[in-house]
Amino acid sequence: MKQIIKFSIIGVAIIVAAWLLGRAYTYKYRSQDTIVVTGLGETEFSSDLIVWNGQITFETFDVAAGYAQLERNKKKVLEFMTSRGIAEENIVFRFVNVDKQFEPSYSANGNYMGQRFTGYRLNQSFSIESSEVDKVEAVSREISSLIAQGVSIDAYSPDYYYTKLDDVKLSLIERASADAKARAEKIAENAGTSLGRVASARMGVFQITGANSNEEFSAGGSFNTSSRQKKARITMRVEYRVK
Repeated sequence: MKQIIKFSIIGVAIIVAAWLLGRAYTYKYRSQDTIVVTGLGETEFSSDLIVWNGQITFETFDVAAGYAQLERNKKKVLEFMTSRGIAEENIVFRFVNVDKQFEPSYSANGNYMGQRFTGYRLNQSFSIESSEVDKVEAVSREISSLIAQGVSIDAYSPDYYYTKLDDVKLSLIERASADAKARAEKIAENAGTSLGRVASARMGVFQITGANSNEEFSAGGSFNTSSRQKKARITMRVEYRVK
């Protein structure tokens, strides 16, 4: 009798274990019934902030005279910019750098004799940061006309920024999420099922490139500053449970 009870208990234990194992396998299988999609959100916009840098230079043997001439040239640059509508408070001139200039010296037979002092080079950089993009852009194209007034000036291409990027980013996340859901719903419909809750979601990198350009995307995210017209995009990888 004891043996019968013993084997009965063992049999029940095996059945229960098999049932639990089957339930665990079914749960694991069903937990893997998901749809994974990638949604895209993108938009184009125009920069609302411009930053433009340049420098004025002057070469001389007399540092004091060089400072005086650089100050006169600085005044010409300032007058040129303000006469074209640039607010003076948006123009920043930095301190003056003074560098000694040398050139190699050779003897009549071509032997190197060392360096010869050729004077001082003074340079003062400036920058403009403004929301008046059109005005600064126009000045950056016309600044070379100061050369005719004896001003030695080097100007660089402007950099363009957008001050409401956080709003753009949030909008793109919403668009990419909606796009992902629409894609997943279409897949589920074609498969004869329906979507459940979101199992996981991961945002891709934020990319900003020039509009209508063929710039390559970067794994760490692109941030174009050379184009006034920009395109931003973001992706969302979303995994949905299937009902």
